[in-house]
Amino acid sequence: MANGNSVTVLPVQAELTTQEAAELLNISRPYLVQILEEGKIPFRKVGTKRRILAKDIFDFREKVEAERFCVLEKLANEAQKLGMGY
Repeated sequence: MANGNSVTVLPVQAELTTQEAAELLNISRPYLVQILEEGKIPFRKVGTKRRILAKDIFDFREKVEAERFCVLEKLANEAQKLGMGY
């Protein structure tokens, strides 16, 4: 907050629109819809609109960050084995 960053507080059981969820994940709404349709994040439909639980968004973000960390760790280990100076 001191650096001008915003903070959003919401209950984990809150239902989000696709736009709100995309903003939390820092991705486009069409890409989020693709992720939803692939079954990577659960959602429900209210009429023609999709609703996503905040908890499911937070779980997905945590999973993606863990996968990213694992890949970076493997790359760093490989770089050390190859003597790339990292």
